[in-house]
Amino acid sequence: MGAADLANYQAEKTPPLCRTVRKHLVCVPPPPSSGVGLLQLLLLLEGTDIAERSPDDPDAWFTFAQASRLMYADRDHYVGDPEFVHVPLEGMLDSDYLDSRRRLLGQYAAPGPFTPGHPNGAPENSEDHTSEPSGTSHFVVVDGEGNAVSMTTTIESYFGSGRVAGGMLLNNQLTDFSWQPGGSSANAIAPAKRPRSSMSPVIVLDGDGKFAGAIGSPGGNAIPAYIGKTLLGWLFWDMPLDEAIALPNLVARGERFDGEADTMTPAVRLGLERLGVTVRPGSGENSGLHGVQLRADGLHGAADPRREGTVSAAPPSAKKSRDASIQPDL
Repeated sequence: MGAADLANYQAEKTPPLCRTVRKHLVCVPPPPSSGVGLLQLLLLLEGTDIAERSPDDPDAWFTFAQASRLMYADRDHYVGDPEFVHVPLEGMLDSDYLDSRRRLLGQYAAPGPFTPGHPNGAPENSEDHTSEPSGTSHFVVVDGEGNAVSMTTTIESYFGSGRVAGGMLLNNQLTDFSWQPGGSSANAIAPAKRPRSSMSPVIVLDGDGKFAGAIGSPGGNAIPAYIGKTLLGWLFWDMPLDEAIALPNLVARGERFDGEADTMTPAVRLGLERLGVTVRPGSGENSGLHGVQLRADGLHGAADPRREGTVSAAPPSAKKSRDASIQPDL
């Protein structure tokens, strides 16, 4: 990479990818972000009975785990830089396709990963071999005029490339590519290509198209699972955002079920084991969820108790927006 590469780079402004979930419009960045995977997960869940269940029901967590595995199978196989590969967005979110994938949820988590599906417009990609280190931050800001930002940013790994230029840590973003030599996966490395990113900052609108909240998280390839779990609590179980963030993390991808086994109740863990899901502690606990939720009494901010994040609210000014001031939930 030379100076000309930096000089010729052009930032792009692209429209968000939005779908209606539980009478809310959930908006995410388009590929190469993994927002399409997050939307697919939520839409898979919407076609189940999970909203009638609760966080104390092992069947609810089983459904979440199986839907997550299906989502990751498709995301890993199809999401890449749309300037280089065709990402079948409409096919991945098509209701008939989702119905066909939902029928695979099953009654028991059989061994072995799910294979990717074949949505309309799907290209023939080879197997993905991407490994995503974690070194990511997320924040949400809402001002008194009602403007909102949900931003996830990364330099990859803990200190990026380990090199500093002009006081700035340089990133190590090439590690977000699939490095299989000669591979033809959607995320195969190529000059001027953007790597697939798990970053999936979210803005949520209500049924009238007004701001309802925002959420996001660091966490490498676990980001869609972290945010999906939180939106499950918020949109499906009608929980306050701080309680939804505090729900146990469960990252189900391929053959692995990683997460906060020790924070699940014994009844939930035993019920999951009977369904073929054994949650392994020691991985999947590194979320850093931050968000804002509009409730009847105003905006409430919430920060993940697992990390060092905080909620900060300026004193209400004389000129108030319709959303009132942020009420921190710590």
